Amino acid sequence: MKPAMRPERLNPLFAETGSLKGVGPQLARPLEKLGLTRVKDLAYHLPDRFVQRRAVENLDAASVGENILVALTPVEYRSSAGRGPFRIMAADAIGNVVALTYFGRNGGWARKQLPLGERRWIAGRLDQYGQMLQIVHPDHVSEEGGAALGQLCEPIYPLSEGLTQGRVAALVQQALSALIDLPEWIEPGLLGRMGWPDWKQALTLAHRDEHREARERLAYDELLANSLALMMVRNANRARTGLALQGDGRLRAKLALPFGLTGAQKRAIAEIEGDLAQAAPMLRLLQGDVGSGKTVVALEAMLIAVEAGAQAALLAPTEILARQHHETLQRMAAGTGVEIALLTGRDKGRARESILMGLLDGSIDMVVGTHAIFQDAVAYKNLAMVVIDEQHRFGVGQRLLLTQKGRRTPHCLAMTATPIPRTLTLAQYGEMDVSRLDEMPPGRQPIDTRVIAVERIADVVGALSRHLGGGEQAYWVCPMVRESESDDLAAAEARFAELKARFGDAVELVHGQLKPEAKDAAMERFVRGEAKLLVATTVIEVGVDVPAATLMIIEQADRFGLAQLHQLRGRVGRGSGKSVCLLLRGDALSETARERLALMRETQDGFRLAEEDLRLRGGGELLGTRQSGDTPFRIASLEQIQRLLPLAHDDARLLIERDGGLTGERGEAARLLLYLFERDWGVQLLRGG
Repeated sequence: MKPAMRPERLNPLFAETGSLKGVGPQLARPLEKLGLTRVKDLAYHLPDRFVQRRAVENLDAASVGENILVALTPVEYRSSAGRGPFRIMAADAIGNVVALTYFGRNGGWARKQLPLGERRWIAGRLDQYGQMLQIVHPDHVSEEGGAALGQLCEPIYPLSEGLTQGRVAALVQQALSALIDLPEWIEPGLLGRMGWPDWKQALTLAHRDEHREARERLAYDELLANSLALMMVRNANRARTGLALQGDGRLRAKLALPFGLTGAQKRAIAEIEGDLAQAAPMLRLLQGDVGSGKTVVALEAMLIAVEAGAQAALLAPTEILARQHHETLQRMAAGTGVEIALLTGRDKGRARESILMGLLDGSIDMVVGTHAIFQDAVAYKNLAMVVIDEQHRFGVGQRLLLTQKGRRTPHCLAMTATPIPRTLTLAQYGEMDVSRLDEMPPGRQPIDTRVIAVERIADVVGALSRHLGGGEQAYWVCPMVRESESDDLAAAEARFAELKARFGDAVELVHGQLKPEAKDAAMERFVRGEAKLLVATTVIEVGVDVPAATLMIIEQADRFGLAQLHQLRGRVGRGSGKSVCLLLRGDALSETARERLALMRETQDGFRLAEEDLRLRGGGELLGTRQSGDTPFRIASLEQIQRLLPLAHDDARLLIERDGGLTGERGEAARLLLYLFERDWGVQLLRGG
């Protein structure tokens, strides 16, 4: 898609952070780690919390444990022997003495800030050490009382290494000074009922204190932008002309399926068949838990297209997944006579040329592959049906690009094995109709799920040894790649080294920081059965299908969210053998962690677990390791999504259906909103937008 022109008035907000005072290459790097590359990113970098301080005239008016602001005069320097702290004894207005304590410094820096006999305003937490009052590492030291009073309510921002609270706060203030007045895009009646401030005021207030209305308004803006853009995609898709596809059933009747279709599969196929029969291109999401039979439904949909004289394509996010899909489809469609090709970036020379020619002349009915199947050099005779696997790996912009390869807009079926709560389905896939596979095919064996204390890890390794000795395969999942100095999470690399020392070349390691070629090579060894144990981070969460793998060990399971635990467990139980999932837990479990692990033992219903996961996270709190792609939002918390998204969805519909869309006064304001939240692919769908 050709990029649309951003309105000129927004350009100052999209200026790079390097344009701000004090930002050079050295500071740009840690800012980039936080995603703070433009002025607007800093304006929307909201505080995690606020430190509330109380100004007191003297220490008698303060309580131990309280954050205070008080005027003090340094009276004595005290250096400790060896590695002890450096203390500055300081007196308040009535002679009370407090120790200002600094660890790990030689005192030179502190002496400069706090010269003897000169009054300074000190902000910090008042504590007691033995009989002595002390403030450890004061948060702020100011010469002027006025400057100090500005620290009574201090925002605490998310940081990365190389940044300080003071530096980020100063940059945020520069960004806020670049804000301009923008016209109102929220429906006036709703704005009044909610008591929300205008956009510019809301951003300013959100950095000043815990201003609920300001935060709510900014979250709503984000939800409205998303709802509006998705609705525009949906409407634009309906306005396009596709190819009505009506199959005669001759190919589908020849399918060699290992078991009969479930009621949910039949229902989904009927919904898809109804969509394909329309000229308006289908845009449907197929949600199905691990093992619910999504591939069969996708094959039936693609065969309808072939029966109608057209071609179909299936896009997978990785080469390994593409190869697995190709083998599965060929096996199920063996008796149909349908020509199914595999095209990945690895294909070169004559083999590639042969596939390209077959797609162009129509002798290839279906193609399975990675992004290679949508490159400019790939042309189709009549592509009318596109299936996208693991939909959450692709953004809306990519979805739009993938449907522009046919002579007319192809029908699109997106699939995800990640059960998504209904609220988040609307947030992430609001432009799509949704089909759910909420029952499992017969014969699917339950996975024996057990929770084991981490102290018994030696017993677990012993059980693993017996398991591998019996010729079966296993996964061992760790929450992070390398041990950090401040965290006790198990590191995949350290665990891999230990297990490799015991099991030798039978062990492979896969994590997100490996080069794609190395990752693919390790995965292929495991898929082929040459490696018996795969040590991994959550990169194996979706898509790997190894029927011989019947044991899943998840270390520090209490650190993961429910949905992620369920996806990881779904990597086993894919063959006929009995499968086991061992959840290794830490010592100190919170109540929510206990409840999550109990639910994992109790049920394998992914849709129930997804809803429970959302409930347990509560007001925006993300339990366990954060899952990328968890929600498409940066500002709105999970609690706000649940509460405000229905309002935003209705508001967006009113704007499009009643208020003239992006024309008129409010429509022009809404156009600015889409650019502001970078949902401008919605604007691009407009004629002349």
